[in-house]
Order: sequence, then structure tokens, then C-alpha cells
Amino acid sequence: MTHDKNLILGGRLSRRSFLGGAAALALPLAAPGLARAQSSSFKLGVLLPFSGGLELFAQQGMQGVKMAVDEFNADGGVLGRQIEIVQADDKTDPRTAVERATQLIRRDAVNAIVGPVTSANRDAIKSTIERGKTPLLYATDYEGGVCSPWMACYSAVPAHFVQPLIPFLAGKGAKRFYLFGADYTWPQKMNAAIRAKIESTGGTVAGEEYTPFGMKDFAPTLRKIEESGTDFVILTLPGADGVTFVKQFAASGLKGKVGLSFLGFNENYLPGFSGTEAEGIIAPLPFMQSLDRPEAQEFVAKQRKMFGDDVVVTYYADAHYGLTKFYLNAVRKADTDDKAAIMAALPNQTQMSGNGEVTLRPSDRHVDLNILIASVQGGKLAMEEYIGKVAAPDQCSV
Repeated sequence: MTHDKNLILGGRLSRRSFLGGAAALALPLAAPGLARAQSSSFKLGVLLPFSGGLELFAQQGMQGVKMAVDEFNADGGVLGRQIEIVQADDKTDPRTAVERATQLIRRDAVNAIVGPVTSANRDAIKSTIERGKTPLLYATDYEGGVCSPWMACYSAVPAHFVQPLIPFLAGKGAKRFYLFGADYTWPQKMNAAIRAKIESTGGTVAGEEYTPFGMKDFAPTLRKIEESGTDFVILTLPGADGVTFVKQFAASGLKGKVGLSFLGFNENYLPGFSGTEAEGIIAPLPFMQSLDRPEAQEFVAKQRKMFGDDVVVTYYADAHYGLTKFYLNAVRKADTDDKAAIMAALPNQTQMSGNGEVTLRPSDRHVDLNILIASVQGGKLAMEEYIGKVAAPDQCSV
């Protein structure tokens, strides 16, 4: 059993610290009361995939959490205490996520947990969170429909991306679409929303296919795409597999004949490509680091001041920063470390994000987001169209 490192914040956090391993300890689970008595800090758990293939998502999330916590600590912390991050690696694995969430709640006595990333891990720990009556702060785009009194989501759900994307692609002449994604919940439910939007606007789904993680050869899928006569591929294949697909798509001769939209694409992906492999990819986004808005430029500048001029700043950093701020402001408002009282104080807050004002809704503890559509131009993300506020349905009613 591994015990992931605690990070008392202050000073810079290196990439090695983000992705570093854990020290092996054989400690029994401490009772929550005892753990609290041993520490005067206010503990915030961070449960992210620091290994297992989604490390860059974890790094971006930690950048956001750390910046928010550092700002609050510089302003006196909360409840007269400094905030301590307790970092845990879920290894992109649901079983490990449950083990780590249990440890964070029972042994480390955290006041809340930020994370995880994948829907599978979030769903796996939901009952652990609810039994432990510990807030879960989820800041990753997902398939929608999560409703729990112990969860708050700073997330793009299908409506945020699908409502503006399909009309945008149709405006470029796209009528036939091929949907290709990883074989798990987010791509499947995202594609259900995409299919419905395509059909409601008079388009056609020429094909829909899913692949397990770890696939190395996409030639059979690329042949199906070519044979389908599609105008656009909509890709829901995150991480390294998505990069591999885009490279093979570019090498297949389809590039330039068939358009490619990549949901979840952000600046972290760009270094994985060479030449013009990624050129022309279209992505709906709540934020990008080149966004020409004062609040975006301010957020990027603060991230670079903390993590260095070459740091990549994506909407994962922005969302984790924003949700951590919402939570810590709720702690100050509640003026207690009682978890239920803090959850009650969490909704009905509005704050400036890296892309306009965001409000945490009381009905479902989700946010409405300002959305833009970007494309890769000259090896960088550039804005195609600024959409503005997109209001998603109440996630407790879908």
C-alpha cells in the first residue's frame, strides 16, 4: 500500500513533484478525530491521475488547485488555519480511486476531495464520498447527469459543447459525421447528445464506433471513415490514444478531405504533434491560454508567475482553480469546518473565471460556461468563433 505525498503549499511545485512517486508506509487507518487533532491545518485532498496515462490532466488540475490554495494561504487561510493539500494518485484506475478516496477520508481526515478525472473513477468513489459525507469537487468535462448533495461540478457537460459545435460544423458544409471515441461512459453519452443534435439539424451520422484504450493501429477505423463518405470525424478519444489517432489520420491521406473535431482537445496536446499533423483540428472550449480577454490574460500571467514562463495553461487549470476558490470561499462563508454546512454555503456564488463570470447554480451545483470554438492554426489554438454563455440543463433532472 502506498501513501501519497502531502504538499504543504508555499513555493514552486515542480513537474517532478506533480508526477513523483509515493513513499511506502505501513500505517493503520487513523480515526478522523485523531487525525484532526494531530494537525492544525485545513486539509484538502486532491485525487487525480498522476500515473496511468492521464498525467497531463493531473498536472493541469494541480496547477489550478495549488494557485487557489496559495492565494488563500497568503490571505490568512481559512478558519484561522493554513490549507494543506494531501495529494493522492488514483492511477487512472477505479479500484485504486476507491482505495485512495477511503484513505483520504478515514486516515488523512481531509475536509474535501478535488478530483478525479475519468467518469469511471468518479462513479466508483461516489458511494465512498456519500458514506463519508465528504464534499467531492469535480472539475473535468464529463457526460452529465451527476446529482449528489456531496458533489459540485465545474464541468463542461454535453450541452456546452454540442449545442454550439454542430451548427458551427454545419455552417462549414458538414452534413455527414463519423463519431469515434473510447469505449467508456463519457464518449458514449457525449455521442448520444451529438447524434441527437445532428439529426435535429438535418444531418446524418455516417458511422459510430468505440475502441478500448491502448489501441495502436487505427487503420481499420480509418478505412471505415473513408468508405462512409463522411464530411467530419468527431473524436472523443482522450490522452495518448487521441494523439495516435490524429497522427494516423494525417498520414492516411484523409486529412484535407475529411474534417476533424476533437472534443477535449487543449494546448497540452500540441507538443505531441509534428509538422501539420494537428493543423485544422476544431475544438469547443471553455478557455484557452491565447484567449484575447483581460481575465484570460490575467489568469495565464498568474500561472506563469507561479509555474514558469513555459507552463501550459488549459481549461483544466482554470476549472480546478475556479472550483477550489468556490469551495474555500464557502468555508469562509460557513465559518466552520462542518462539511454539510460548507456544502450548503457552496452554491449561489459568482466569480470571474479565465473566460468571463461563472455562477455555481443552486439547483444542481453545476456551472454555466462561456464557450468558444477554436482550431489549430500554425501549430497553435486560435479562436474561430466566440459563442458566449451556454446554459446546460439541470443535471439533477436529465
